[in-house]
Amino acid sequence: MTGPSDPEALAVVERTVAAVRPVDAEAAAAAAGAMDGKVKPLRSLGELERLAARLAGIQGTAQPHVDRPAIVVCAADHGIARSGVSAYPQEVTGLMLQGFAAGTAAVGVLARQAGVRLVVADLGVVDPPATAPGENEVLDRRVRAGTASSLDGPAMSLAEAQRAVAHGIALADDLVDDGVDLVGLGEMGIGNTTTASALTAALLGRDPARVTGPGTGVSGDVLAAKVRAVDAVLRRHEGAEGTWAVLARMGGLEVAALAGVALGAAARRVPVLLDGFISTAGAVVASRLAPRSVDAMVAAHLSPEPGHAVQLEELGLEPVLRLGMRLGEGTGAALAVPVLRSTVALLREMGSFADLGLPQDRPTV
Repeated sequence: MTGPSDPEALAVVERTVAAVRPVDAEAAAAAAGAMDGKVKPLRSLGELERLAARLAGIQGTAQPHVDRPAIVVCAADHGIARSGVSAYPQEVTGLMLQGFAAGTAAVGVLARQAGVRLVVADLGVVDPPATAPGENEVLDRRVRAGTASSLDGPAMSLAEAQRAVAHGIALADDLVDDGVDLVGLGEMGIGNTTTASALTAALLGRDPARVTGPGTGVSGDVLAAKVRAVDAVLRRHEGAEGTWAVLARMGGLEVAALAGVALGAAARRVPVLLDGFISTAGAVVASRLAPRSVDAMVAAHLSPEPGHAVQLEELGLEPVLRLGMRLGEGTGAALAVPVLRSTVALLREMGSFADLGLPQDRPTV
């Protein structure tokens, strides 16, 4: 058993799920038509044209915009990390918060270069540092000090899972209220690729070996032990029924919060930019709670983690970038933002054949 629900948190989630709507097909079609009319061979901008239409449909306007993007990095620890499934000790999660606050972590550097706001939230780091004021504030949204090991029992209670999702929704709402028009997902938590593998295998019905990869760089016997650990988690919780039960039993807090961020942004018609394997596990959770939330998602890149391709295939998403990155943190999302900005700039600023008094009909390339 994972205990009773948290009525207040569950009500927040249910209201948000009810507010998620399909894309605006008319806006998407208008944007696609406008791109077709630009001064170029038809469809010659490839995926940029698809992205323009997708962003238009999400935002409900034929003139989509990426003026104030933000990346939300949710951090938490995992009890299963103590089972030797990572190349790094659990203490690294807390230490990384210092880098996020200072702006020296990889996502901080890339976000700064791309002009992207970075928001960091602690959902349950076991040993959070007393960080000095830095470039980025670390928001205290702690539900508990890390999850329990899902090898031994439920990672957290049902109420805790619901509170973590509700925290994510609130984070998204605060950003949208502040004018943010695109929300990227990022994460930090030693052991979270193991948790993401278990969630992905359970929610998508896949073989653990198919969705479990090196994570922080483990290989050989350690990787084999990681696959066995994921399989053991699935067997330990094989009676879990429904998304909430799977999430509570397998974890983790930051994955739950990212599911909430995705739901909150989708409900406000704000594009959700997925990063790698762990953040996409949060997107899978969101898709199970609100299937239409997938309509608001854009995949920033494809990670070499084997489970990521499985997740994106299930969600029906094509990655913007393929750079072989598997760091997480939101780094792929930060790199994809300039591509999305360029896409909407082309739609807004590029001349059309109509401007030149020429017919639009011409062959595709």
